[in-house]
Amino acid sequence: MSKATHLPRRSFLKGLGASMALPMLDAMTPSRALAAATRPPVRSAFIFVPNGVHLDNWTPKTTGANFDLPSILEPLTPVKNDLLVLSGLTHDKGRANDDGPGDHARNAGVFLTGAQPLKSQGSEIRAGISVDQVAARQVGSETKFTSLELAAEGGRSSGKCDSGYSCAYSNNISWRDAATPMTAETDPRLVFERLFGNQLPKEMTERQARRQRYRKSILDFVLEDANRLNAKVGGDDKQKLDEYLTAVRDIEQRIERAENGVDSKKISPRLRPAGIPKGYDEHIRLLGDMMALAFQTDATRVASFMFARAGSNRTYRPIGVSEGHHSLSHHQNDAGKLAKISAINRFHTQQLAYILQKLKSIREGDGTLLDNCMIVYGSGISDGNKHNNENLPVLVAGKGGGSILTGRHMRCPSETPMANLFLSMLDRMGAQVDRFGDSAGRLRG
Repeated sequence: MSKATHLPRRSFLKGLGASMALPMLDAMTPSRALAAATRPPVRSAFIFVPNGVHLDNWTPKTTGANFDLPSILEPLTPVKNDLLVLSGLTHDKGRANDDGPGDHARNAGVFLTGAQPLKSQGSEIRAGISVDQVAARQVGSETKFTSLELAAEGGRSSGKCDSGYSCAYSNNISWRDAATPMTAETDPRLVFERLFGNQLPKEMTERQARRQRYRKSILDFVLEDANRLNAKVGGDDKQKLDEYLTAVRDIEQRIERAENGVDSKKISPRLRPAGIPKGYDEHIRLLGDMMALAFQTDATRVASFMFARAGSNRTYRPIGVSEGHHSLSHHQNDAGKLAKISAINRFHTQQLAYILQKLKSIREGDGTLLDNCMIVYGSGISDGNKHNNENLPVLVAGKGGGSILTGRHMRCPSETPMANLFLSMLDRMGAQVDRFGDSAGRLRG
């Protein structure tokens, strides 16, 4: 690479209706000294799973670094040293607190807000601003998108879904403010077009028409720009660029396969959108891959992801579970039902393991993209049978830019607000606030 070659951090490959942000390349840091002084940004993602877990098969028996991963967490073995498993965190505002039934809606509404959701007989909704949106307000101006909201199971945001609670709580964990949920996107095609389109409607419409007519890839529209860049950069950057473009094309082909498996003439608003794969695991992984690309290209530094909506009663037939998840969660300590709950929980952590290994496979600076992330994974309910909100199943993956000591199981004092964790994360995102939700201070240790 020529010494004169230097790229701005905000560089794009552009073409008709396309604008693809580039990952961090060596050419964006013109000297070793500057590279050492320029730290990659810290990203945060918050992943929600419904109906609690079978805690006996989730919780490590010992604390500290010398802990074994129980059966539910065992799929995370390849990234064990990147995990901080947390026990003892509580969402008090997920409890009834005189509001009666509706635990599933409450646990989603409180999950990232630490605020008691309003139970209303009318259409009024109120929770609180969520931690992802607090971060987005302060760091979102530095990226193309302030935040990214994803979900692998759709649902309506109007009407009542759980004992008088609005469906807005059950189907959203991200809240722009106390009364405005951030609707999550379920269709991978729409996420893809959002990430890689230039947002000019006329050009995007023309590009999409050409792609359909000539079966072109989005990469065909930026090929000239990509070839020009490839001629300028060094060997390591050529490899990074090739890996990035290959990943984009892989995602595009997977979306196309999903679309080709659906007869577009039979699509109706009540059916699966054309871009959603038939396999639930592939749906989660496809969305997770796009979240990784969004972080890699610094298109956003904040994301939320609902693997399923609160109280989800979907079945898991590919792993031999034909009963609904929510129905099974009322297990009454039946051994057969607990085994099936554990299988569902393990299925979810298998998808998490895929996403974390994807982040870990992407080189960034002197480490990996996962090193510069904080990925919170968990549920707002501990045990689906008890509907309790203490000792929540929560873990954090990633080192937060080197500020988190991972590879540990940490037991927090009883009734420690989960909002304490969020305060500590906001510090690392450069979005410091004095209080958040029902926090009682930063999370120690």
